[in-house]
Amino acid sequence: MEEYESIVLVQPEVFIYKIPPRTTNRSYRANDWNLENPDWTGRLRLVHKGSRCIAKLEDKITGALFAQAPIDEYPGPAVEPVSDSSRYFVLRIQDDNGRNAFIGCGYADRSQAFDLQVTLQDHFKRVKKEQEIAQEQEAPTKPALDLGFKEGETIKINMKITKKDGSDGSSRSKSKSTTGGILPPPPGGSKLPPPPGGLGVSREPTPTSSPTHAPKPAAAAPPNPPASANTDWVQF
Repeated sequence: MEEYESIVLVQPEVFIYKIPPRTTNRSYRANDWNLENPDWTGRLRLVHKGSRCIAKLEDKITGALFAQAPIDEYPGPAVEPVSDSSRYFVLRIQDDNGRNAFIGCGYADRSQAFDLQVTLQDHFKRVKKEQEIAQEQEAPTKPALDLGFKEGETIKINMKITKKDGSDGSSRSKSKSTTGGILPPPPGGSKLPPPPGGLGVSREPTPTSSPTHAPKPAAAAPPNPPASANTDWVQF
């Protein structure tokens, strides 16, 4: 599919200078270019085609192409600032055969140079963002972790409960304390032992004043009272 050019910036006046080749690693200086006498004056039209930008130098009247500078990245070698001014920079131009040359470029107003820099920065930020989105879409997505039960799947839990020492005694004591205030019967039967010394036998006195009364035999001892009739022995 053929890519179309889209205009992103047009600057009506730009100055072009022929600059000597750089022989050292020292940065370019605009004061070495004879700034009062530019070698060419025209307009700059910045277009983008795909991921790259192209700075086209054209005649202000006819629009004829003077030179063009493909820009693949910014900052980069295609557009290089000078060390002594913010209005000038070095532009790398390229012909149809792929040959490169470096020329000086500048503006009468500092704001025009600033507009060119901001436009290039915004373009390559957008290109980088689009590339990141495309990489994320192409990357295989990991399946989500399924922690749910499958159909018919069950789970079994073994719970081993151990009784601590004294747990039975405590439960018994709790059960006893909840039965109320009724006391159990005394051990060994329900009858009390007879009192010592035959205290349980009662005798009637024999009258002596009346001869008509003959002595009577001793009465039998009354039966022992039931255990429930005497509660003095219970210790509280």
